[in-house]
Amino acid sequence: MDIPSWLLGLGLQQYESLFRENDIRSDLLRGLTDDDLKELGIAPLGHRRRLLDAISALQVEAVNAPSALEIENRRAPVPEAERRQLTVMFCDLVGSTALSSRLDPEDLREILAAYHAAVAEVVAAFGGFVAQYMGDGALVYFGYPQAYEYDAERAVRAGLALVERIGRLQSGFGALASRVGIATGLVVVGDLIGSGQAQQRGVVGETPNLAARLQGMAPANAVLIAEGTRRLVRDLFDYHDLGRVEVKGLAEPAPVWHVLRESGIESRFEALRSSSRTRLVGRDGEIEQLLRL
Repeated sequence: MDIPSWLLGLGLQQYESLFRENDIRSDLLRGLTDDDLKELGIAPLGHRRRLLDAISALQVEAVNAPSALEIENRRAPVPEAERRQLTVMFCDLVGSTALSSRLDPEDLREILAAYHAAVAEVVAAFGGFVAQYMGDGALVYFGYPQAYEYDAERAVRAGLALVERIGRLQSGFGALASRVGIATGLVVVGDLIGSGQAQQRGVVGETPNLAARLQGMAPANAVLIAEGTRRLVRDLFDYHDLGRVEVKGLAEPAPVWHVLRESGIESRFEALRSSSRTRLVGRDGEIEQLLRL
């Protein structure tokens, strides 16, 4: 702080030489007392009072000054919600209510901890993001915060891996079972919801609702996907077509597929594009030319 300017603002610039001769710098200013001002040679009580009031104000400012961490946090950009295509997965533990009535709470806690650890490990391996754990359920994003070209494919592979991995966990009454619902579509994602440990990046749109409904209707150890996801992964997997299914909250029945396994198609190109290509029709001249060449 510039002491001459500070004194000038108080209308007491005549004491600048006293402060300079006694080597009173900004780091000592806040500790000055009435006795110190008298020793400096500032006799008028009104002047000392004005100086003491100004020093008290500096002390309050020092107490209320933000820390370096607070300043850095203020400078840090706040992530904004954004519109993007997202593949949303809901994973749920089957029969957890029955387990809670048969197990001691501490034993149930250990089972849920093992289940959550399995979800986190599998999802991370396929590039997903666990947005929230909800008791025996998990909400997972593929395509946020990091987007990849094949997010829908990653999500389906992760769903199959989750069902297999969780099926290896034991509860004391047999193997655990899970069910997975996956949907892909446009959403708005990134809004901070809640606070503290409950804070999460929220997602708004039809996609998460559809994924949650699919998970709710899936049988044990099954992965159900919606049309948007099926359109992107095409023949990379083998399916059981469930047809158009009534989904609560949707005006029209939605096409749903039960993913059985990865397909045996060796060519990725064929798997992703074979169903979209058609035969050449009415191109006899062009075909003859191609054959001649």
